[in-house]
Amino acid sequence: MSSRRSGSRQSGASRITDDQIADLVSKLQRLIPELRGRRSDKVNASKVLQETCNYIRNLHREVEGLSDRLSQLLASTDTDNEQAAILRSLLM
Repeated sequence: MSSRRSGSRQSGASRITDDQIADLVSKLQRLIPELRGRRSDKVNASKVLQETCNYIRNLHREVEGLSDRLSQLLASTDTDNEQAAILRSLLM
């Protein structure tokens, strides 16, 4: 263990153990579709964190795309349409 890591453990008010980190990484691994099928006792935390970041970026892109499509759909609907007005009010 590095001196930086052990020093920060001693000075921190809330300490997290290596076992807790491994448990959290394992839980995160089960949430990410690309990693879900990989079951191993030794989880590569770096890979899990990388894939998590990629997954979150992809989700952001997907949300932006859906938001754009919804905006186009709402813009193309009849402004007098009651359903379109309800959708607009829900999104605001």
